[in-house]
Amino acid sequence: MRALTAEDGEVDLAERYAYPPDGVWLRANMVASLDGAAQRDERSAGLGGPADRRLFLLLRGLADVVIVGAETVRAEGYGPVRPTDDWGGVRDGRTPVPPLAIVSRSLDLDFDAPVFTEAREDARTIVLTAASADPARLKAARERADVIVAGEPLLDFQGAVRALAERGHRRLLCEGGPSVLAQMVAVGLLDELCLTLSPQLLGGDPTRILNGPPVPVPAELSLAGALRDDDFLFLRYTRRR
Repeated sequence: MRALTAEDGEVDLAERYAYPPDGVWLRANMVASLDGAAQRDERSAGLGGPADRRLFLLLRGLADVVIVGAETVRAEGYGPVRPTDDWGGVRDGRTPVPPLAIVSRSLDLDFDAPVFTEAREDARTIVLTAASADPARLKAARERADVIVAGEPLLDFQGAVRALAERGHRRLLCEGGPSVLAQMVAVGLLDELCLTLSPQLLGGDPTRILNGPPVPVPAELSLAGALRDDDFLFLRYTRRR
């Protein structure tokens, strides 16, 4: 066992969290309490702090596309990604912001919401859905978003990731929610997990960062980095190859 020692001064987060230079890479960013809860009052925001928010925004800036489930979009009040001053030059040569890619098989989405109507033309919101989606809802989605149909009757996450990569989105960021992340892990798509440990104990029967049936073959990860800010821990794990 080794001590987690403090480093002098601020670290370069953009350098620490840089994506690999080649290939498609799926990263997830999640937060959990010390007893494993992924939400407080049904929102993940209740677990975070200023440093967690800073990292959340930076990871968005580093990504080519941000994948999120429809339930999380509704619960967290998502809008389109906005640029921040902290990004510096991390998006040089790319669109000013990455698009959101919303996962929804039912297409129970408000297509008049800002997440669609306020998205930039060069970062139009994407909808990931299955061929079983209601045709009328699919037509409405195509009027307000770019639509990727993958799988029948369930969404094929591997096919969706391939389609995103074909559009030039090789640096992928998944922000959950827990059911979406569970499905991605189950089919072996997750390359990296960024996990913020919040210094809270909530009790009860909370949702964890994976909300789904047991994974048939548990993914084994290696610790790739650990940072501390006050009482928060910021852990980064990568899949063992």
